[in-house]
Amino acid sequence: MAGFIDIACNFTHPSFAHNLERVLLDAETVDVKKFVLLCASLKDLESIQSIKAKDPSKFFITAGIHPHHANEILDLNDLTLTDVLQGIQPDAIGETGLDYFRNISPPEIQRESFAMHIDIAKDLKKPLYLHQRDAHDDFVKILKNHSRGLPRFVVHCFTGTQKQLDAYLDLGAYIGLTGWICDEKRNQDLRASIKTIPLDRLMLETDCPYLLPKNLPNKPKKNINEPQFLPHIANEVSQLMNISIEKLREATLKNTEFFFN
Repeated sequence: MAGFIDIACNFTHPSFAHNLERVLLDAETVDVKKFVLLCASLKDLESIQSIKAKDPSKFFITAGIHPHHANEILDLNDLTLTDVLQGIQPDAIGETGLDYFRNISPPEIQRESFAMHIDIAKDLKKPLYLHQRDAHDDFVKILKNHSRGLPRFVVHCFTGTQKQLDAYLDLGAYIGLTGWICDEKRNQDLRASIKTIPLDRLMLETDCPYLLPKNLPNKPKKNINEPQFLPHIANEVSQLMNISIEKLREATLKNTEFFFN
């Protein structure tokens, strides 16, 4: 039987510093078989390599600079960043994109970093792993401006509107869904929109340790999200899309393996 793949695991987060082996084992007991290990900062690259080296068959890895850390590009040019990212032989370039919710890095620097990552993904012939929050218009504009030769890409942690979803799908995006959809009271529009996601464009994620599903029956201490809760998210998605959990599992596994391979 097909297993699940969690496409958003922030395993370099301090929450997993001393318990990662247990976290992986708990996930595997509920049929979560593989994990996409996310890179947010160039400081993560060494840790990502170390985690993957323990069992390379379990992990896909990304390499890139999250928009929060976009200021890291100020000491780099395209060629240098390409060399740095290529050094860990990533399966995708990212997590990159735009985040205007906090603007931890200035928007203009975020946009420059995003464009750099797109060009690098094109050069390396790697897919793009993307993040967007409160920056939809600029996000889509940059993708359209770089549409020539644009590699496949996933908009992870989708929480937007039907209009935003349609814009991403029109550009050819894959869509990642998290436990954010498990909040029925606050997410009625989102829960309605995901019914229109083509099954061959869908992937599943926890974005652990963040975004613990609100309707989880037994919540863990400190509300730390883990990959073991991915089947709970999948069950919610399958009900909203009116398909069987088996069909969802098989489709998302196929999509994810194709995307990252």
